[in-house]
Amino acid sequence: MVDQTFPLWFSGVMSDDLDTVFAALADPTRRAILAMLLEDDMAVTDVAEPFEMSLAAISKHLTILTRAGLISQEKRGRVKWCKLEPDALRAASVWMQGFGQFEPVNLDAFERFLENQLSAGDEA
Repeated sequence: MVDQTFPLWFSGVMSDDLDTVFAALADPTRRAILAMLLEDDMAVTDVAEPFEMSLAAISKHLTILTRAGLISQEKRGRVKWCKLEPDALRAASVWMQGFGQFEPVNLDAFERFLENQLSAGDEA
């Protein structure tokens, strides 16, 4: 059932897509990966290098970013490459522009808000 307080454009698929994008952006490691990919396409091993975590953990982050459409991955020879897909942020950007009359969005504060909301939901 769709909450009638939201406009119709917010329901259904667009809402699911936004949920997936914002969930992917909620993690600081994934945001750092996206920032790295702003420069150029990168091999998975190069993406993993600056992080103090296993290649398997980085692969999980990359899978989440790929499912959200924020990056694409392709194999070139033996190496798997990651590429930023900036168009995937378009729907999120359009949605956030609806709040243009407010202060600019602080994504770190937004992340803390989401974590608080999620932990409050788990307690209920």
